Amino acid sequence: QVQLVESGGDSVQAGGSLRLSCAASGFTVGRMCRGWFRQAPGKERERVALIYTGDSSTYYAASVKGRFTISQDNAKNTLVLQMNSLKPEDTAMYYCAAGGLYCDTWYSPTGYAYWGQGTQVTVSS
Repeated sequence: QVQLVESGGDSVQAGGSLRLSCAASGFTVGRMCRGWFRQAPGKERERVALIYTGDSSTYYAASVKGRFTISQDNAKNTLVLQMNSLKPEDTAMYYCAAGGLYCDTWYSPTGYAYWGQGTQVTVSS
């Protein structure tokens, strides 16, 4: 059974940090794009940070670049998003995704084969 299980979401004050984790099981993490998306109420789901497992190349949304860091463990079973200098506009449900063919921005989120249930991040001012 394929599972992506996120953890680490919480409520923090602006300027704080959180570390999100996504544990993968039930499928082989080969060469694929995986990463983090977020969705705030009334807004579309947006890419936050992506990593291509083949060469560990990364993509960051402009709004998080320099503040967030995506990484994967050596076994590639766990995906981590370190979030620093959090802002109220970072408040959203954060989803882990895997199984994308490409990490390019034109690649639709619907192309990702696997999704987690989400973990809530709330940043207060």
